[in-house]
Amino acid sequence: MSWNEPGGDKNKDPWSGRNEESGPPDLDEVIRSLQDKLGGLFGGNKGGDGGANDNNSPSLKGLVFLALGAILLWAASSFYVVDEGSRGVVLRFGEYVDTTQPGLNWHFPSPIEQVEIVNISKIRTLEVGYRSAGGRKGSVSQEALMLTKDENIVDVRLAVQYQVSDAKKYLFNVQNQTATLKQVTESAERGVIGGNAMDFALTEGRSQIVADIQVEIQQVMDSYDSGIIISNVNLVDAQPPEQVQAAFEDAIKAREDQQRYINEAEAYSNDVVPKARGAAARVIEQSEGYKSRIIASAEGDVSRFSQILAEYTKAPQVTRQRIYLDTMESVMSGTDTVMVDVKGGNNLMYLPLDKLADKSKVMRKLVDTYQSEPTATQSYNETNTPRPSSRGRLPRGR
Repeated sequence: MSWNEPGGDKNKDPWSGRNEESGPPDLDEVIRSLQDKLGGLFGGNKGGDGGANDNNSPSLKGLVFLALGAILLWAASSFYVVDEGSRGVVLRFGEYVDTTQPGLNWHFPSPIEQVEIVNISKIRTLEVGYRSAGGRKGSVSQEALMLTKDENIVDVRLAVQYQVSDAKKYLFNVQNQTATLKQVTESAERGVIGGNAMDFALTEGRSQIVADIQVEIQQVMDSYDSGIIISNVNLVDAQPPEQVQAAFEDAIKAREDQQRYINEAEAYSNDVVPKARGAAARVIEQSEGYKSRIIASAEGDVSRFSQILAEYTKAPQVTRQRIYLDTMESVMSGTDTVMVDVKGGNNLMYLPLDKLADKSKVMRKLVDTYQSEPTATQSYNETNTPRPSSRGRLPRGR
């Protein structure tokens, strides 16, 4: 039955006043109930007839239990483990106290002391001029573009690998280690690249430039007492800007062609020069032989002339005639035809020496043949030649 129906309960009228018996809860009763619950938790007893409890506060035993538990938890938090290859830096109220070695260690719990664990065996890598993301290396122009000595621009990308050598120095001597190392690397890179020409930086000078950059970075970081050692500096890429890539590739190709031509010329030189030197040595030897031969001939002529001079001194006319005849013989021996002018006449004597020489050769050959082969008459005469008798006289012929 609804409250507004006849005979309904008027106490349920939402617009009428609350039940006179209902009222706000008693605050003292609420506090007393809470104390009773806490007392039961720590061993307290409630009083009879809802009256006040004679022992409303927690017992001493419960407080001691809570205190001991808190102390144990606080003490347990003071133990820590330093992994192999790491060092623990202990700070007491923010001030350095000690550096602990790998293993189980203890320190005063926080907030008295804190521990910073630093991995000194890990090789960290700093990328300068590019960023690696998803296997791709994107260029960072403000870091990569460098001005060379010959006022050209190159795009250089470096990867600096470093380790922590001293955990204390690494944490306290440099405020922001990564940012500091990055700035030092850029400064060293610009200094070294700016001291070399572009061709040197992009070709044969890569290894030298990387070594110089590493030395420069290490010197600056040591001056900061940073506790960082540079393990390696890798030249990831070095090339001219994209706007001049095509022209630079043409220049590289031309340089390669130049080197190829130089190599071919050197090979040709290595082939020709030894041959030329051998020919020159051969000509020199021939010249020396000719020189020796001419000198010997001249010395022989001098000796012969000296002998002739001695003979000429003894008999001038005879010697002169002999020299004349020898000279004419040497001249006429190479002549086939001789024209002789006869004194006192208009006739000119013609001597065909070539034909006479041929006939002379034929006659000489016949004579030689005749002398080498005996004739039948000679054989007969030799056969029938009378022999001397035993008495020493020849027999008469018949």
